[in-house]
Amino acid sequence: MSMYCFQCQENAGNQGCRFSKGVCGKPAETSNLMDVLIYSLKGLSTVALEAGKQGKLPENPGLFIAQSLFMTITNANFDENRILSHIRKTLKLRDELKQKIQLPPKLHDSVSWTGETYEDFQEKAKTVGVLSQMNEDVRSLRELLIYGCKGISAYYDHAVMLGFEDEKILQFLMEALVSTTQELTVDEMVNMVMKCGEFAVNTMALLDKANTETYGNPEMTEVNIGVRKNPGILISGHDLKDMEELLKQTAGSGVDVYTHSEMLPANYYPAFKKYRHLAGNYGSSWWHQNQDFETFSGPILMTTNCIIPVKDSYKGRIFTTGMAGYPGVKYLPDRKDGKAKDFSEIIELAKTCEPPVEIETGKIVGGFAHNQVLALADKVVDAVKSGAIKRFVVMAGCDGRHKTRSYFTEVAEELPKDTIILTAGCAKYRYNKLNLGNIGGIPRVLDAGQCNDSYSLAVIALKLKEVFGLEDINDLPISFDIAWYEQKAVAVLLALLSLGVKGIRLGPTLPAFLSPNVVKVLVENFDIKPTGEVKEDVEAMMAGK
Repeated sequence: MSMYCFQCQENAGNQGCRFSKGVCGKPAETSNLMDVLIYSLKGLSTVALEAGKQGKLPENPGLFIAQSLFMTITNANFDENRILSHIRKTLKLRDELKQKIQLPPKLHDSVSWTGETYEDFQEKAKTVGVLSQMNEDVRSLRELLIYGCKGISAYYDHAVMLGFEDEKILQFLMEALVSTTQELTVDEMVNMVMKCGEFAVNTMALLDKANTETYGNPEMTEVNIGVRKNPGILISGHDLKDMEELLKQTAGSGVDVYTHSEMLPANYYPAFKKYRHLAGNYGSSWWHQNQDFETFSGPILMTTNCIIPVKDSYKGRIFTTGMAGYPGVKYLPDRKDGKAKDFSEIIELAKTCEPPVEIETGKIVGGFAHNQVLALADKVVDAVKSGAIKRFVVMAGCDGRHKTRSYFTEVAEELPKDTIILTAGCAKYRYNKLNLGNIGGIPRVLDAGQCNDSYSLAVIALKLKEVFGLEDINDLPISFDIAWYEQKAVAVLLALLSLGVKGIRLGPTLPAFLSPNVVKVLVENFDIKPTGEVKEDVEAMMAGK
């Protein structure tokens, strides 16, 4: 076995990717480097926390740690050179801090091991990977915590790009990493996982504030899914700062900008609507990108995770930035000295390309984040009281290639016409183009936005609880039927649990990193259950079960 990775939903046979390559396309050697990076970050966190206690931490490495964790999320970065640079910087920062402080005895090996070469790191990976912890329950709880931290890190990075920071979040990330090197009781580990859920809520709230204070509150919006006659640039991922700078730099250039996958919700923000060359959304969710990027014709900008193995046919016109990366693909560097990223190379390339090939026509509706839905609160409450709306079903989360994900399309089609689907994340592409109608002018699919906008769905639920005078969020006519794929979805799940939500259906499979005993704890405490047969699940949800 040359690698072991079970962090995403599509891991091989739901028992972990082994041997030479993961299902996501990540080579074993790259996976091993990621294991070493995470292990090194534990050592840096240990030393940084100790330096903080001793008053000798000149500069907090928390943001670097968060961005490094973000880099290891599924489908974020396949570029070994970038990962190597982060390992080396981690060790350098760790060793510089060690020279400033007195370290207590008996600290973990991660604070002292050394390595420099590619071969050193591959050798180290043999002893620090997931399976280096033999106890499956300890391994399960530690990995659950680390994956939640990866999701938090991604959301925090987006907020920081817009100038919104919270040192408490960075402090927690370091404490969480260090806790996975300590011999804790099961209760202590569970408490850390629940604390991760609380910080996931805080981080998504921070990002929501960053997005809305910078670009305005999302509004109900019809988004074009056809094409225009101008050449275009396709922007995918999640980073709205990149979106803003690209729109500014393409204004008046004769080049249109189209969103893809999780960038679709950019169309809902007032600040972006003033750009007439924002042409709409092209294509579908992340796993369709090989087809979508092929027909788009113009350059593609990947701002964050969800890049998949790149085909030679478009390799010369795809670019990465931020924490995303792929070997042989041009990387656009980060901002320096307060200046915007330079997208001129993409823009000039776009001018030489044909307009995108039209793959569909029509419009889709979105923009139902908490501010917009709460503006409709009276209408929604009246519909619930009159019986026009019998139930809300939260179907947020991720899309993916797994054939059983047709379940979510079938649930949307099977749900009675007096139900409303609340969604966020790319899971919506399973049903957001279906003609499901509306209830008294309220669309039956209310798209809050990106996966981090699951926070909006929680705010909506809590507000409805208040409006109806209920004691418990679980007394609302709301069911949770969540699709997961990667580690940001893990953070969202932990956030919901921390808010007291129970009875969540999770699919299309339960995470492979949850041991039977950890699953038992989640079932007993939160009534988490796997998705099942469509008709039976719909009947159960409509009955509040």
